[in-house]
Amino acid sequence: MRLIHAGIFKSTNHVYMKNIKEKVVQFTFRSRFVPVFARYYSNMSKPSVYITREVNKEALDLLNTQCDVTFWTGPGPVPRSELLKNIENKHALFCMLTDRIDSAILDRAGNNLKIIATMSVGYDHLDVPEIKKRNIKIAYTPGVLTDATAELAVALLLATSRRLLEANEEARTGGWQAWSPFWMCGPGLKGSTVGIAGFGRIGQEIAKRLKPFNPERIIYYNRSERKKEAEEIGAERVNFDDLLTQSDFISVSLSLTPETKEMFNEAAFSKMKTNAVFVNTSRGGVVDQQALIKALQQKKIWGAGLDVMTPEPLPLDNPLFKLKNCVILPHIGSAAVETRKEMGLICAKNIVAAFKGDPLLTELKT
Repeated sequence: MRLIHAGIFKSTNHVYMKNIKEKVVQFTFRSRFVPVFARYYSNMSKPSVYITREVNKEALDLLNTQCDVTFWTGPGPVPRSELLKNIENKHALFCMLTDRIDSAILDRAGNNLKIIATMSVGYDHLDVPEIKKRNIKIAYTPGVLTDATAELAVALLLATSRRLLEANEEARTGGWQAWSPFWMCGPGLKGSTVGIAGFGRIGQEIAKRLKPFNPERIIYYNRSERKKEAEEIGAERVNFDDLLTQSDFISVSLSLTPETKEMFNEAAFSKMKTNAVFVNTSRGGVVDQQALIKALQQKKIWGAGLDVMTPEPLPLDNPLFKLKNCVILPHIGSAAVETRKEMGLICAKNIVAAFKGDPLLTELKT
Protein backbone atom coordinates (compact mmCIF):
# COMPACT_ATOMS: atom_id res chain seq x y z
CA MET A 1 0.00 0.00 0.00
CA ARG A 2 1.39 3.39 -0.97
CA LEU A 3 -1.32 5.23 0.90
CA ILE A 4 -0.68 5.50 4.63
CA HIS A 5 -3.08 6.55 7.35
CA ALA A 6 -1.08 8.08 10.16
CA GLY A 7 -4.07 8.84 12.35
CA ILE A 8 -7.23 6.97 13.41
CA PHE A 9 -10.63 8.05 12.11
CA LYS A 10 -13.49 7.37 14.50
CA SER A 11 -16.17 5.94 12.28
CA THR A 12 -18.76 6.08 15.09
CA ASN A 13 -18.71 9.85 14.83
CA HIS A 14 -18.85 9.89 11.06
CA VAL A 15 -22.62 9.57 10.64
CA TYR A 16 -23.32 12.26 13.22
CA MET A 17 -20.74 14.54 11.69
CA LYS A 18 -22.20 14.00 8.25
CA ASN A 19 -25.65 15.05 9.45
CA ILE A 20 -24.49 18.40 10.78
CA LYS A 21 -21.63 19.08 8.39
CA GLU A 22 -23.53 21.10 5.78
CA LYS A 23 -24.98 23.60 8.24
CA VAL A 24 -21.73 24.11 10.07
CA VAL A 25 -19.66 24.49 6.93
CA GLN A 26 -22.13 26.97 5.41
CA PHE A 27 -21.92 29.11 8.51
CA THR A 28 -18.16 28.88 8.75
CA PHE A 29 -17.74 30.09 5.19
CA ARG A 30 -19.73 33.25 5.95
CA SER A 31 -17.68 33.93 9.08
CA ARG A 32 -14.32 33.18 7.36
CA PHE A 33 -14.53 29.81 9.10
CA VAL A 34 -11.83 30.19 11.72
CA PRO A 35 -13.48 30.35 15.19
CA VAL A 36 -16.38 28.03 14.43
CA PHE A 37 -14.22 25.69 12.39
CA ALA A 38 -11.75 25.27 15.24
CA ARG A 39 -14.45 24.81 17.87
CA TYR A 40 -16.37 22.35 15.70
CA TYR A 41 -13.41 20.05 15.21
CA SER A 42 -12.17 20.25 18.77
CA ASN A 43 -15.56 18.97 19.91
CA MET A 44 -16.35 16.42 17.24
CA SER A 45 -13.41 14.66 15.57
CA LYS A 46 -9.98 15.16 14.10
CA PRO A 47 -9.83 17.09 10.82
CA SER A 48 -8.28 15.21 7.92
CA VAL A 49 -5.04 16.13 6.16
CA TYR A 50 -3.62 14.74 2.92
CA ILE A 51 0.15 15.03 2.36
CA THR A 52 1.42 14.51 -1.17
CA ARG A 53 4.83 13.12 -0.08
CA GLU A 54 6.31 11.44 2.96
CA VAL A 55 7.71 14.26 5.12
CA ASN A 56 9.92 14.45 8.19
CA LYS A 57 8.95 12.86 11.49
CA GLU A 58 8.73 16.18 13.34
CA ALA A 59 6.05 17.46 10.97
CA LEU A 60 4.11 14.19 11.04
CA ASP A 61 4.24 13.95 14.83
CA LEU A 62 2.80 17.44 15.21
CA LEU A 63 -0.02 16.77 12.75
CA ASN A 64 -0.86 13.42 14.30
CA THR A 65 -1.61 15.07 17.63
CA GLN A 66 -4.42 17.07 16.04
CA CYS A 67 -5.36 15.48 12.73
CA ASP A 68 -6.16 12.32 10.81
CA VAL A 69 -3.19 12.19 8.43
CA THR A 70 -2.93 10.37 5.10
CA PHE A 71 0.10 10.62 2.85
CA TRP A 72 1.65 9.29 -0.34
CA THR A 73 4.77 7.17 0.11
CA GLY A 74 5.68 6.46 -3.50
CA PRO A 75 9.21 7.10 -4.82
CA GLY A 76 8.18 10.18 -6.79
CA PRO A 77 5.49 12.86 -6.83
CA VAL A 78 1.98 11.65 -6.15
CA PRO A 79 0.26 10.72 -9.44
CA ARG A 80 -2.53 13.11 -10.29
CA SER A 81 -5.04 10.27 -10.27
CA GLU A 82 -4.05 9.42 -6.68
CA LEU A 83 -4.26 13.05 -5.63
CA LEU A 84 -7.72 13.38 -7.15
CA LYS A 85 -8.83 10.22 -5.39
CA ASN A 86 -7.45 11.01 -1.96
CA ILE A 87 -8.12 14.73 -1.66
CA GLU A 88 -11.87 14.17 -1.54
CA ASN A 89 -13.44 15.63 1.63
CA LYS A 90 -10.06 16.47 3.18
CA HIS A 91 -9.85 19.57 5.36
CA ALA A 92 -6.20 20.39 4.62
CA LEU A 93 -3.74 19.72 1.81
CA PHE A 94 0.01 19.61 2.49
CA CYS A 95 1.61 19.74 -0.97
CA MET A 96 4.90 20.22 -2.82
CA LEU A 97 5.94 22.41 -5.73
CA THR A 98 5.65 19.32 -7.96
CA ASP A 99 1.88 19.22 -7.39
CA ARG A 100 -0.35 21.25 -9.69
CA ILE A 101 -3.27 22.45 -7.59
CA ASP A 102 -6.01 23.72 -9.89
CA SER A 103 -9.79 23.87 -10.09
CA ALA A 104 -10.06 20.12 -10.80
CA ILE A 105 -8.29 19.31 -7.52
CA LEU A 106 -10.31 21.92 -5.64
CA ASP A 107 -13.58 20.63 -7.07
CA ARG A 108 -12.74 17.10 -5.99
CA ALA A 109 -11.75 18.28 -2.52
CA GLY A 110 -15.13 19.89 -2.00
CA ASN A 111 -16.19 22.43 0.59
CA ASN A 112 -14.28 20.81 3.44
CA LEU A 113 -10.90 22.06 2.23
CA LYS A 114 -9.88 25.07 4.31
CA ILE A 115 -6.09 25.35 3.98
CA ILE A 116 -3.37 24.45 1.49
CA ALA A 117 0.17 24.42 2.86
CA THR A 118 2.90 24.16 0.25
CA MET A 119 6.41 23.11 1.23
CA SER A 120 8.00 25.77 -0.97
CA VAL A 121 8.62 29.47 -1.23
CA GLY A 122 7.34 29.52 -4.82
CA TYR A 123 3.65 29.12 -5.52
CA ASP A 124 3.33 29.14 -9.31
CA HIS A 125 2.08 25.54 -9.06
CA LEU A 126 -1.00 26.83 -7.24
CA ASP A 127 -4.00 28.43 -8.94
CA VAL A 128 -3.97 31.24 -6.39
CA PRO A 129 -6.97 33.24 -7.71
CA GLU A 130 -9.14 30.12 -7.77
CA ILE A 131 -8.03 29.08 -4.28
CA LYS A 132 -8.67 32.54 -2.87
CA LYS A 133 -12.07 32.68 -4.56
CA ARG A 134 -13.06 29.63 -2.54
CA ASN A 135 -11.90 31.19 0.75
CA ILE A 136 -9.16 28.61 1.16
CA LYS A 137 -6.11 29.83 3.01
CA ILE A 138 -2.63 29.35 1.54
CA ALA A 139 0.49 28.82 3.64
CA TYR A 140 4.02 28.62 2.26
CA THR A 141 7.60 28.56 3.57
CA PRO A 142 9.42 31.82 2.83
CA GLY A 143 12.56 32.78 4.70
CA VAL A 144 13.52 29.34 5.98
CA LEU A 145 15.20 28.29 2.73
CA THR A 146 16.93 31.62 2.12
CA ASP A 147 20.35 30.63 3.45
CA ALA A 148 20.42 27.21 1.82
CA THR A 149 19.42 28.62 -1.57
CA ALA A 150 21.95 31.45 -1.34
CA GLU A 151 24.70 28.97 -0.47
CA LEU A 152 23.76 26.83 -3.45
CA ALA A 153 23.72 29.85 -5.78
CA VAL A 154 27.28 30.77 -4.81
CA ALA A 155 28.43 27.15 -5.14
CA LEU A 156 26.82 26.91 -8.58
CA LEU A 157 28.39 30.18 -9.70
CA LEU A 158 31.84 28.98 -8.66
CA ALA A 159 31.32 25.52 -10.16
CA THR A 160 30.41 27.15 -13.48
CA SER A 161 33.02 29.90 -13.59
CA ARG A 162 35.91 27.77 -12.32
CA ARG A 163 34.85 24.75 -14.40
CA LEU A 164 34.79 22.41 -11.43
CA LEU A 165 32.78 19.62 -13.05
CA GLU A 166 34.93 19.73 -16.19
CA ALA A 167 38.10 19.64 -14.09
CA ASN A 168 36.83 16.71 -12.03
CA GLU A 169 36.01 14.78 -15.19
CA GLU A 170 39.46 15.49 -16.65
CA ALA A 171 41.14 14.26 -13.47
CA ARG A 172 39.08 11.05 -13.48
CA THR A 173 39.51 10.22 -17.17
CA GLY A 174 43.20 10.88 -17.81
CA GLY A 175 42.95 14.43 -19.06
CA TRP A 176 45.19 15.67 -16.25
CA GLN A 177 48.58 15.81 -17.93
CA ALA A 178 51.51 18.25 -17.64
CA TRP A 179 50.75 21.68 -16.21
CA SER A 180 49.60 24.23 -18.77
CA PRO A 181 49.22 27.99 -18.12
CA PHE A 182 45.58 28.38 -19.14
CA TRP A 183 44.21 24.86 -18.91
CA MET A 184 40.88 24.70 -17.04
CA CYS A 185 40.91 28.46 -16.44
CA GLY A 186 37.74 30.47 -15.94
CA PRO A 187 36.73 34.00 -14.93
CA GLY A 188 37.35 35.04 -11.33
CA LEU A 189 35.18 37.19 -9.07
CA LYS A 190 37.87 39.61 -7.88
CA GLY A 191 37.47 42.98 -9.58
CA SER A 192 34.33 41.87 -11.42
CA THR A 193 30.81 43.27 -11.57
CA VAL A 194 28.25 40.97 -9.98
CA GLY A 195 24.61 41.45 -10.99
CA ILE A 196 21.70 40.20 -8.90
CA ALA A 197 18.35 39.91 -10.69
CA GLY A 198 15.74 39.96 -7.94
CA PHE A 199 16.88 41.60 -4.70
CA GLY A 200 14.56 39.98 -2.20
CA ARG A 201 15.74 37.91 0.75
CA ILE A 202 17.57 35.33 -1.34
CA GLY A 203 19.10 37.87 -3.71
CA GLN A 204 20.42 39.90 -0.78
CA GLU A 205 21.95 36.84 0.87
CA ILE A 206 23.64 35.86 -2.39
CA ALA A 207 25.15 39.35 -2.61
CA LYS A 208 26.37 39.15 1.00
CA ARG A 209 28.08 35.83 0.36
CA LEU A 210 29.75 37.05 -2.83
CA LYS A 211 31.09 40.28 -1.35
CA PRO A 212 34.08 38.61 0.41
CA PHE A 213 35.31 37.51 -3.04
CA ASN A 214 36.09 41.21 -3.65
CA PRO A 215 34.08 42.08 -6.75
CA GLU A 216 34.55 45.69 -7.79
CA ARG A 217 30.78 46.29 -7.91
CA ILE A 218 27.57 44.59 -6.90
CA ILE A 219 24.57 45.82 -8.85
CA TYR A 220 20.98 44.69 -8.66
CA TYR A 221 17.75 44.86 -10.61
CA ASN A 222 14.50 44.80 -8.66
CA ARG A 223 10.98 46.03 -9.30
CA SER A 224 11.14 48.18 -6.15
CA GLU A 225 14.13 49.88 -4.59
CA ARG A 226 15.77 48.23 -1.58
CA LYS A 227 17.71 51.28 -0.47
CA LYS A 228 18.47 50.35 3.14
CA GLU A 229 19.44 46.75 2.40
CA ALA A 230 21.49 47.79 -0.65
CA GLU A 231 23.44 50.36 1.36
CA GLU A 232 24.27 47.78 4.02
CA ILE A 233 25.61 45.40 1.39
CA GLY A 234 27.17 48.03 -0.83
CA ALA A 235 24.96 47.26 -3.81
CA GLU A 236 23.72 49.68 -6.44
CA ARG A 237 20.34 49.56 -8.16
CA VAL A 238 20.32 49.60 -11.97
CA ASN A 239 17.76 49.02 -14.69
CA PHE A 240 17.49 45.66 -16.39
CA ASP A 241 19.44 46.63 -19.51
CA ASP A 242 22.33 47.96 -17.43
CA LEU A 243 22.37 44.76 -15.40
CA LEU A 244 22.69 42.77 -18.62
CA THR A 245 25.37 44.90 -20.25
CA GLN A 246 27.53 45.62 -17.19
CA SER A 247 27.57 42.33 -15.28
CA ASP A 248 30.33 39.74 -15.47
CA PHE A 249 28.21 37.41 -13.33
CA ILE A 250 24.41 37.38 -13.19
CA SER A 251 22.60 35.47 -10.45
CA VAL A 252 18.83 35.20 -10.84
CA SER A 253 16.54 35.05 -7.81
CA LEU A 254 13.26 36.27 -9.29
CA SER A 255 9.78 35.00 -8.60
CA LEU A 256 7.95 33.63 -11.64
CA THR A 257 5.17 36.04 -12.57
CA PRO A 258 3.58 37.07 -15.88
CA GLU A 259 6.06 39.99 -15.91
CA THR A 260 9.16 37.83 -15.36
CA LYS A 261 8.18 34.88 -17.57
CA GLU A 262 11.00 34.32 -20.10
CA MET A 263 12.52 37.64 -19.07
CA PHE A 264 15.90 36.25 -20.02
CA ASN A 265 15.25 35.80 -23.72
CA GLU A 266 17.30 36.05 -26.90
CA ALA A 267 17.39 39.84 -26.70
CA ALA A 268 18.59 39.71 -23.10
CA PHE A 269 21.36 37.20 -23.79
CA SER A 270 22.52 39.20 -26.81
CA LYS A 271 23.17 42.19 -24.52
CA MET A 272 25.36 40.27 -22.07
CA LYS A 273 29.13 40.23 -22.14
CA THR A 274 30.71 37.31 -23.94
CA ASN A 275 32.55 36.47 -20.70
CA ALA A 276 29.34 36.58 -18.62
CA VAL A 277 28.42 33.72 -16.30
CA PHE A 278 24.65 33.24 -15.90
CA VAL A 279 23.26 31.44 -12.84
CA ASN A 280 19.59 30.66 -12.17
CA THR A 281 18.37 29.27 -8.85
CA SER A 282 14.87 30.77 -8.97
CA ARG A 283 12.40 29.35 -11.50
CA GLY A 284 13.05 27.80 -14.88
CA GLY A 285 10.22 29.81 -16.41
CA VAL A 286 12.06 33.13 -16.11
CA VAL A 287 14.39 31.92 -18.87
CA ASP A 288 13.63 31.29 -22.53
CA GLN A 289 15.51 27.99 -22.50
CA GLN A 290 15.92 27.73 -26.27
CA ALA A 291 17.45 31.20 -26.31
CA LEU A 292 19.85 30.18 -23.54
CA ILE A 293 20.88 27.04 -25.43
CA LYS A 294 21.57 29.14 -28.52
CA ALA A 295 23.59 31.68 -26.53
CA LEU A 296 25.73 28.93 -25.00
CA GLN A 297 26.22 27.07 -28.28
CA GLN A 298 27.26 30.24 -30.08
CA LYS A 299 29.47 31.37 -27.16
CA LYS A 300 27.51 34.60 -26.79
CA ILE A 301 27.96 34.14 -23.03
CA TRP A 302 30.74 32.27 -21.21
CA GLY A 303 28.65 29.76 -19.31
CA ALA A 304 25.52 28.97 -17.32
CA GLY A 305 24.77 27.25 -14.03
CA LEU A 306 21.20 26.04 -13.63
CA ASP A 307 19.42 24.60 -10.62
CA VAL A 308 16.02 25.14 -12.26
CA MET A 309 14.86 24.32 -15.77
CA THR A 310 11.78 23.75 -17.91
CA PRO A 311 10.55 21.07 -17.63
CA GLU A 312 11.73 19.33 -14.50
CA PRO A 313 13.19 16.75 -14.51
CA LEU A 314 15.01 17.85 -17.65
CA PRO A 315 14.91 15.11 -20.34
CA LEU A 316 18.29 13.46 -20.84
CA ASP A 317 18.26 14.29 -24.55
CA ASN A 318 18.01 18.03 -23.85
CA PRO A 319 20.83 19.96 -25.60
CA LEU A 320 21.86 21.59 -22.30
CA PHE A 321 23.34 18.27 -21.16
CA LYS A 322 25.66 18.23 -24.17
CA LEU A 323 27.20 21.62 -23.40
CA LYS A 324 30.44 21.72 -21.42
CA ASN A 325 29.81 25.36 -20.54
CA CYS A 326 26.60 24.51 -18.69
CA VAL A 327 26.40 23.07 -15.16
CA ILE A 328 23.06 21.45 -14.33
CA LEU A 329 21.78 20.56 -10.87
CA PRO A 330 18.48 18.77 -10.11
CA HIS A 331 16.70 21.63 -8.28
CA ILE A 332 18.47 21.23 -4.94
CA GLY A 333 18.52 24.87 -3.82
CA SER A 334 16.92 24.17 -0.45
CA ALA A 335 18.40 20.68 -0.05
CA ALA A 336 20.00 21.14 3.34
CA VAL A 337 18.68 18.61 5.85
CA GLU A 338 17.92 21.24 8.48
CA THR A 339 16.16 23.45 5.94
CA ARG A 340 13.88 20.72 4.60
CA LYS A 341 12.93 19.63 8.12
CA GLU A 342 12.07 23.20 9.06
CA MET A 343 10.00 23.63 5.88
CA GLY A 344 7.97 20.54 6.73
CA LEU A 345 7.46 21.67 10.31
CA ILE A 346 6.31 25.14 9.23
CA CYS A 347 3.69 23.57 6.96
CA ALA A 348 2.47 21.40 9.83
CA LYS A 349 2.35 24.36 12.22
CA ASN A 350 0.34 26.38 9.72
CA ILE A 351 -2.21 23.59 9.34
CA VAL A 352 -2.58 23.16 13.09
CA ALA A 353 -2.90 26.93 13.53
CA ALA A 354 -5.71 27.02 10.97
CA PHE A 355 -7.61 24.26 12.76
CA LYS A 356 -7.21 26.05 16.10
CA GLY A 357 -8.40 29.35 14.69
CA ASP A 358 -4.99 30.99 15.18
CA PRO A 359 -3.23 33.23 12.62
CA LEU A 360 -1.03 31.33 10.19
CA LEU A 361 2.71 31.65 10.68
CA THR A 362 3.39 32.28 6.99
CA GLU A 363 0.20 33.00 5.07
CA LEU A 364 0.34 33.94 1.41
CA LYS A 365 -1.52 37.23 1.24
CA THR A 366 -1.25 37.94 -2.48
